[in-house]
Amino acid sequence: MSADRENHEEKNHEMTHHDIALLLADAADEVEIGIAPTQALIRGGRRRKARRWAVGAGVALVVAGSTGALALTGLPGGERATPVTTLPAVIASPTVSQPQGKATLATGTDGGLEWRVTVDVWPAPADEAEARAELNAMAEYGESPAVNAPSDLIGRSAYFVHRGTGENGVDREHLTMQGLSAGSDAMAGTDIEAAAVPLDPDSAGPERLVIGRVAKTAQQVTCAWKDGTSTEVHRVPPNADINSDEMAIRPTEGLPYDFFVCLAPKDTAYESANVTG
Repeated sequence: MSADRENHEEKNHEMTHHDIALLLADAADEVEIGIAPTQALIRGGRRRKARRWAVGAGVALVVAGSTGALALTGLPGGERATPVTTLPAVIASPTVSQPQGKATLATGTDGGLEWRVTVDVWPAPADEAEARAELNAMAEYGESPAVNAPSDLIGRSAYFVHRGTGENGVDREHLTMQGLSAGSDAMAGTDIEAAAVPLDPDSAGPERLVIGRVAKTAQQVTCAWKDGTSTEVHRVPPNADINSDEMAIRPTEGLPYDFFVCLAPKDTAYESANVTG
């Protein structure tokens, strides 16, 4: 092969790569990244404000400064999904086959009884197919939201609060309260919703254990007891560990509010709870 021919073919090869690069650049300029349809559906679902909170039968409940309606019902005693990315559009869909995570709200030992309070938060389904799949997954976890149809879940996260006793607080675990929430259900200022239950789910004893929710800006809650004493709980610092017998306001990922837990001293019971900081 002559040197002239080799130079000619090498030049054509370089021009071909150059032309391809130009074509790819032109194509990229024409691509428009759209809004992820999942997020659009979730935002649409949040326009319907219908907050529900269901707690066990015989529970003392207080609502102060909140506009959300509470539904009382009798009840018997994971990890975050990785978004899936495609081009040219970016689509992020929640994994509805398991909770976003199971957070411990409080744990401790009282008179030799080990106990803990946890919360499961399920992501908001984007459509009815995801809602049906999530309902089936919830059933495997022994959890069932208060909905009339799968479509009631669209655009709304679901949470389930459990309290348990026994070794590590898990031998006897009971569903204590549940609810559905959209972004429009965010709490603000001194809004507070709280329920008091016996520490031991199998006991009809005094309602000493207080579980409630407050705005993400709340820094302190004061729980008052029937004997005239009170207990203050404060917001934990970011990434704080769960320490035994430490009551606190803890962040709840996936919900527009946070939870707190108070425990009354022995021989008294719940009187009231207020955001005081």
